[in-house]
Amino acid sequence: MVLFFLTNIIYAVMLLVTIPKVMRYSGGMRLPDMMPTGYSAEYVNDLMNTLGEKGRDVYLYNQIPLDMVYPLLFGITYCLLLAYIVNKLGKSDSVLFFICYMPLFACLFDYLENAGIISILVSYPDNSDLLSQITNIFSVLKSSVTTVYFIILIISVIAFIVRLIGIKRKTLNS
Repeated sequence: MVLFFLTNIIYAVMLLVTIPKVMRYSGGMRLPDMMPTGYSAEYVNDLMNTLGEKGRDVYLYNQIPLDMVYPLLFGITYCLLLAYIVNKLGKSDSVLFFICYMPLFACLFDYLENAGIISILVSYPDNSDLLSQITNIFSVLKSSVTTVYFIILIISVIAFIVRLIGIKRKTLNS
C-alpha cells in the first residue's frame, strides 16, 4: 500500500507541478514524455528551441529527476499489484503471471526514453534526428506497454470483483 501511494504521489507531483513548470516555457507544445503516439525529430527541435535555455534547464533539473525515480516505483508497484490479483484469482500458474512483468518493461522503456531526452536536452542545438527518432520509439513502446498493462489490470480487477461476488452469493445461499 505504501509503495502504491508513494508511486502515485510522485506521479501527481510530476503532473501537477514539474510538467506544468516546464510547459510554461513550451508555448503550448507538449513534452515528448506526454505524447503516447510519438513525435518527429522536427517537433523535438521546435520544442527545444521554444523552451529556450531556461525551459530546457527546468526540464532537465526539475522534471527529469522525478522521472528517474517514478519508473522504478511504477514498475515494482504495478508488477506486484497485478501479481497479487492474479494470485487471488488462482491463476499464478498461467500466462497471466508473466503479464505481471509488463510494468517492468514499461519501466525499462521509460528509462531509455529519459536517457534520450537527457541527451537531447544536453546536446541542444546539436542533437541528431536519429537520437530523436530512437527516443520516440522508446516513448511509444513505454506508452503502448503501459496501455496494454492497464487494460489487463482493469479486466483482472473486474474478474476479481466478480469472483468475490460469486463467493459471497455462494456463502449466503449455503
